[in-house]
Amino acid sequence: MADFSIDHQVSLLMQGTEYGDETLKQAMATELRQRLEDAEAEKRPLRVYCGFDPRTSDLHLGHTVPMRKMRQFQELGHDVTFVIGRFTSLVGDPSDKDTVRAQLSIEEATQNAETYAEQAFKLLDPNRTRIAFNDIWLSELTFQDLIELASNFTIQQFLSREAFRKRWDDEDPIYLHEFFYALMQGYDAYHLKTDVQIGGSDQLFNIVTAARKLMEALGERPNIAIIHGILPGTDGVVKMSKSLGNHIPLNATPEDMYGKVMSVPDSAMGDFFRLVTRYTPKEIGEIEAELESGQLHPRDAKMQLAREIVEIFHGDDVAEAAEEAFKRVFQEREDPEEMPDYKLKPGKTLLEVMLESGLVESKSEARRLIEQRGVRLDGRIQDDQNTVLESSEPQVLRVGKRRFIRLLPPKQP
Repeated sequence: MADFSIDHQVSLLMQGTEYGDETLKQAMATELRQRLEDAEAEKRPLRVYCGFDPRTSDLHLGHTVPMRKMRQFQELGHDVTFVIGRFTSLVGDPSDKDTVRAQLSIEEATQNAETYAEQAFKLLDPNRTRIAFNDIWLSELTFQDLIELASNFTIQQFLSREAFRKRWDDEDPIYLHEFFYALMQGYDAYHLKTDVQIGGSDQLFNIVTAARKLMEALGERPNIAIIHGILPGTDGVVKMSKSLGNHIPLNATPEDMYGKVMSVPDSAMGDFFRLVTRYTPKEIGEIEAELESGQLHPRDAKMQLAREIVEIFHGDDVAEAAEEAFKRVFQEREDPEEMPDYKLKPGKTLLEVMLESGLVESKSEARRLIEQRGVRLDGRIQDDQNTVLESSEPQVLRVGKRRFIRLLPPKQP
């Protein structure tokens, strides 16, 4: 039976939160408990929202962290609004950025938004999710409204942000429109009259300082900030990012997704369990206790984690097949049963085949992998990028741990 007690709700909803200050975290937990008690007395659900700026259509696992938190609220019976920030995308969030973001057009933001909504419903219950576009209300604000909103803040408050302070100290430009972002996000919270706003730890200023202050100034009860941690990439250290190549794409195949999770360092498993799985605080605590006691091997815990993540996005049966494929390739050292075919052309070098087949994205990546002895042809290490690949029989070209193609011989004259 589902546990809807307030103690359980506070424990689950605060799971994976990170405020950088224990006093602030306890204050938010206390406010959350009080708001839950008030809502229970009023016989109403909490109003929860999270905003997403559709600045890209390529989503990865790190983008789903706030969606997972939204799903937890849904399963506890609360109302969730998924705000697509077509207007905030025009500015771009300056949080944790040491250079100004490129501005998007409303058309680009709208096109990217379609992908966001589609991917969101892999995690959220579509029947219990309200989709809202913040340009609907932000576009109606007048210049007078903007003056009144801006009068609640000082330039010093904005310059206290690390990203702005660094640019100021380095005498790099800080553009006036970048200050609008926090005002716009704060107005979103006010307009929606929300009880709770979800965001990453890079959103502390936007939510805790701007949104709460603005709501109170406009006569609303300030919402509660649920600030989740930032998911590290497959290196286990740096924030997951496509540009850094440490990401796990949502459109990855089940086998690739499983393998990428298995490449995550043991030290980062706790972050992944807390931020992107369906496990409860109690279940995660049990796993960590078993790991510490030696009862559970880190490899087995990670396989549990990888299967859970693949199940979420691809389903139980597919996750089981991905796990079996991983065991066959990495534990039993066999080639995968299925892989793309590539028909060899006469005179093509190893580097050219790697690039043309899509095994690598660039010549520099191909050279690096060859130098690191990460390329094998039928199990044999290949150390010369200029080797011409020739064969009258199919061969398997393996790049790194998870990329395979079957080389087919060219047609005979």
